[in-house]
Amino acid sequence: MTVYRKGLFFRILFLSLLLFCLAGVASAEEKILTFSWHADAGDLNPHLYSPNQMYAQAMVYEPLVRYGDGGTVEPCLAESWEISPDGKTYTFFLRKNVLFSDGTPWDAEAAKKNIDAVLANGKRHSWLDMVNQIESAEAAESHVLKVHLKNPYYPLLQELALIRPLRFLAPSAFPESGNTAEGMKKAVGTGPWVLAETKKGEYDLFVRNEHYWGPRPFFDKILVKVLPDPDSRVVALETGELDLIFGGGSQISLETFRRLEAQKRFGTGVSGPTMGTLALAINSGKEPTKDLRVRRALQHAIDKKALTEAVFLGVQQQADALFSPSMPYCDIPLPPYAHDPARAEALLDEAGWKKTEGKPYRTKDGVELALEFCFVGNNALEKAIGEIFQAELRKVGVKVTLLGEEPDSFYKRQKDGEFHLIVNETWGAPYEPHSMVSSMRTPSHADYQAQSGLPMKAELDAKITRVLVSTDETERRELYREILTTLHEQAVYLPLTYMTLVTVYRKDLKGVAFTPMDNVIPFEKMSR
Repeated sequence: MTVYRKGLFFRILFLSLLLFCLAGVASAEEKILTFSWHADAGDLNPHLYSPNQMYAQAMVYEPLVRYGDGGTVEPCLAESWEISPDGKTYTFFLRKNVLFSDGTPWDAEAAKKNIDAVLANGKRHSWLDMVNQIESAEAAESHVLKVHLKNPYYPLLQELALIRPLRFLAPSAFPESGNTAEGMKKAVGTGPWVLAETKKGEYDLFVRNEHYWGPRPFFDKILVKVLPDPDSRVVALETGELDLIFGGGSQISLETFRRLEAQKRFGTGVSGPTMGTLALAINSGKEPTKDLRVRRALQHAIDKKALTEAVFLGVQQQADALFSPSMPYCDIPLPPYAHDPARAEALLDEAGWKKTEGKPYRTKDGVELALEFCFVGNNALEKAIGEIFQAELRKVGVKVTLLGEEPDSFYKRQKDGEFHLIVNETWGAPYEPHSMVSSMRTPSHADYQAQSGLPMKAELDAKITRVLVSTDETERRELYREILTTLHEQAVYLPLTYMTLVTVYRKDLKGVAFTPMDNVIPFEKMSR
């Protein structure tokens, strides 16, 4: 038996033992859906980020409004709303007879308490301009909430639909200090699920919220097994230990997805291309990618069509712009960077990076042209992309070192700017383009560092600030055209594909569907 097969054997044995141990948790009459994720759900503080997993936060907590199909905004904890003529006050008429999962009431005071807690930790949320724009929240009546803004802010409703940081924790679960940045007593929301039990590194168990105001879910429990390895996840599905795989490249490889799709043993599905863009951020603040000619050379050196076919197997579409043209304000005719190695070499020559006979890599003033390609180390898809970049750029004389790291180290590198090329996904609906461009002004993601060396960075940030508070549709569209055109021409992003999600599931599982937001998995709509 090979080492690999031994590993799979022990993983299967572990899963079987896990189900046996959980038999006491579930009676024979209970209906359980088994799912898996690559990490623990976290403590699920709705106002904080990592290590909390967004799919799990969306199960437990709800927003005032939901982001619906086609970019519509739909009621959720708010049944309706009004906007003042000056665009600076939003009045939300809250749903009545809603309880948190501990039986305490949802009302305007509960909503205000949550908004105040988020505002108190405003620096942590400064990437999201909605938080910067909210001046105060007012419980006008028991079920009437007013949100007062510093300026008119057109994306407010879309950003209120986000999974974090502004969903609602029961006041009874707040810490004594009232500061949720310090923690909380327990994850208590109004959503259809309650986190009932966690065994770190093994599973998270969610049970149905018996106080849920919406339609009663079919399943009593959702058992989420922690399986960091995609191969183990697939083995668990094939041996009947799992009902469902749902997500992106960290959940299942595209090769395996295509294999299972062809077998027709399971149900399968692919989402539409509204889940964001897989791109590389190129650091304009660090040599040698500080030089625009080098950044443009990288764009021309990569055969994206071949990469898309080889790595993404037709599951995802080639991207030539940072945001899909289907996103609001993004239908801008930006000329793509064509695959043209000769043009790439000419740009590198022009930048002073010269080839020397007998040496594989270009040099300048005795220094080798060398770049680091940074990615999450256990992500096989990102590693495969890195290997292609390594081979393609070698052809034009650029040395690429692959640097795979743990997620925490990877995200720290994004924020600190310690990269030349780094994998950087955009966020899809409903973040694009407003939330994404808003975050570019602060060092919260790779975007700020990628743009840090641009001579027009201050002007770019000023335009982003203006577009977010503009009440003139014509001005807003023109500002987005200028912002996105500048980013494209400055070559600080190398777009690869417009991302999709995939799902594979047992054929007796019904109601498996994608939602407009990639981290919202509609377990409450599934049944057998």
